[in-house]
Amino acid sequence: MVTLIVGKKGTGKTKKLINLTNEAVEGSNGNVVVIEKGSRLTYDITHKARLIDTEQYSITGYDAFFGFLSGLCAGNYDLTDVIVDSTLKIGGKDFTQFVDFIEKTNVLAAKTETRFTFLVSADESELPKSLDAISVKI
Repeated sequence: MVTLIVGKKGTGKTKKLINLTNEAVEGSNGNVVVIEKGSRLTYDITHKARLIDTEQYSITGYDAFFGFLSGLCAGNYDLTDVIVDSTLKIGGKDFTQFVDFIEKTNVLAAKTETRFTFLVSADESELPKSLDAISVKI
């Protein structure tokens, strides 16, 4: 399952990410991964979750990002949750590519039984209507 948490900067998405991570770790019988661009969440995320900085792996663009997520799932069968901060900073602001990425990730989520949550710093009106069914307002 893919979930989008959408809101402008300063609307509480990061606080929601921290709470989601803690809930996922408590309820998971497997591994929880948090992905961000940079390392600002290092001291906010529980040590029980794996924190990955995309800058360490030179991930830019949605194709590279999807390949990275696929590799995470392929290499870790116990992966239950992937929570991503700064999605548009990692993949880019091309919403056509973003929709394609979300659709492919939704298929990956179903195949691997992994929950994906993406934080998107944008006004919900900026997103294509095809994403309305999976986005959550902040």
